[in-house]
Amino acid sequence: MLINFFGITILTDPVLFRRIGIRLLGFTIGPKRLTAPALEFHQLPQIDVIVLSHAHFDHLDLRTLRCFDESTSVITARATRDLLKGTRFSNVTELDWGRSKSLNTAAGEIEIAAFPVKHWGARTQRDTYRGYNGYLIERSGRRIIFAGDTAMTENFAERRRHGAIDVAIMSIGAYNPWIQSHCTPEQAVQMANAAGARFIVPVHHQTFRLSFEPFREPIERFEAALNKTPERIALREIGQTFVLPR
Repeated sequence: MLINFFGITILTDPVLFRRIGIRLLGFTIGPKRLTAPALEFHQLPQIDVIVLSHAHFDHLDLRTLRCFDESTSVITARATRDLLKGTRFSNVTELDWGRSKSLNTAAGEIEIAAFPVKHWGARTQRDTYRGYNGYLIERSGRRIIFAGDTAMTENFAERRRHGAIDVAIMSIGAYNPWIQSHCTPEQAVQMANAAGARFIVPVHHQTFRLSFEPFREPIERFEAALNKTPERIALREIGQTFVLPR
């Protein structure tokens, strides 16, 4: 997601190339994109903050991250900073659950807090010590949840104590057969509702084939789950823009 949050530009888990996976001899070995990114790197505005939820290849893409320079700050999960050694970032903050960070940018201040989700953070089979986060992003009295990847969990109701949630960015795909670590579209809506989210943005669908559900099934089930309140669906397709009403 590319977010303009009252003048502060944020990217969540950016992946801008055709494939994800291990890079060897100039080639990437791994899944190919099914849908092109809405923007290429040279079309992006200056990015103030990149937020990384966890170390999986479809979320922490080193080839993309190496395109950025030291002017961009990074918030990432516990025990993942070492993966960024080959980048030019100079301001990298690891957050564990319950921790937060205030960042000062040219456009003002933003607060980002990490909270627990139900997933895992290993990049390989052996580095199971790495963290994995959802995030609450706050600025000017408005709040955004970026859930990262998560299975069904009761942790979203706790976000209500921080105040009203304007937008929840929720993963809706890769649940078949990975239901233990990825929620269904209906569960994504349920968790966003538990957080009291006004609008919901569905992500993690129609991009890489990581599971067995049909290509369009996640977004179709998501829309069906909100058929009584379709106005809460912030985005339906990759590349669309949503403007938060005042």
